[in-house]
Amino acid sequence: MPGTTATTQPAPGAAGLRERKKQRTRDALTRAAMELFTTRGFERTTVDEIAESVEVSQRTFFRYFSNKEQAALAVEELIEGHFLAALRERPATEPPLEALRNALLGTWDDVNTAIHEVVPLDLYMRMYQVIETTPALLAARMRRQAETEQRISAEIARREGLDPAVDLRPRVLVAAFGGVIRAASGYWGKCADDSVEQMRRSVADHLNTLGAALIGGWRTQDT
Repeated sequence: MPGTTATTQPAPGAAGLRERKKQRTRDALTRAAMELFTTRGFERTTVDEIAESVEVSQRTFFRYFSNKEQAALAVEELIEGHFLAALRERPATEPPLEALRNALLGTWDDVNTAIHEVVPLDLYMRMYQVIETTPALLAARMRRQAETEQRISAEIARREGLDPAVDLRPRVLVAAFGGVIRAASGYWGKCADDSVEQMRRSVADHLNTLGAALIGGWRTQDT
C-alpha cells in the first residue's frame, strides 16, 4: 500500500547459514592457532600470524577470541560445554558423584567426535601438552576451571535441592572431582602411551579410586 514501508524478512535459513559461516571461521582460527602453538610455541606465535594463516584480519580474530589464551583453550571450552549439558541430562535419582562420573565417561566418544569436528584429535593431544608446559596457559586454564567448577557446583546443588551459598557439599564434591581429573591428566601426561584411550583409562581408574581414597583406614595388616 502507498505510504507503507515493507519489512524485508531474511530468507529462510539465512540466519542459520550465517551462524554456520561464523562457526567455520571460529573453527578455522582455532585449528590455525593450535597448529602454530604446537609447532612454533605459544609465546612466539602472534595474533597476526594466526589471522594470516586463515586469510582474515586481526580484527576478525578479535571478534571470536579476546586473546591468544582463549584461542588455545577453545577446545577445552567445547569439552566443558558438553560435560555440563550431559550432567544436566543425568537421571535425578543418581547420587551426585555417580552423576558426575557418568556424565564424563558416558559422553567420552561424543566429545571426541565433537573435538574431531574442530581439530584432529592428535593436534588436540599435542596442544594439551603445550598447555601443561606453558605457565600463561596453565594460569588461564586454572581460571577457566574455577569458573566451570562454580557452574558444576550450582548444577549439583540444583539437582539435590540445596542452597550452594550455605551448603558446602556441592563445592567440596566438585573440588574433589576436579582434583581427580587433574591428577588423572597429570598421570596420563607421563605415560609412554599418550593416546585418547589411555587418557580415558587414566580418568576412569582415578575416579574409581576416589570413593575409597576419601574413606579412612588405608593401612592394611597382613593376616
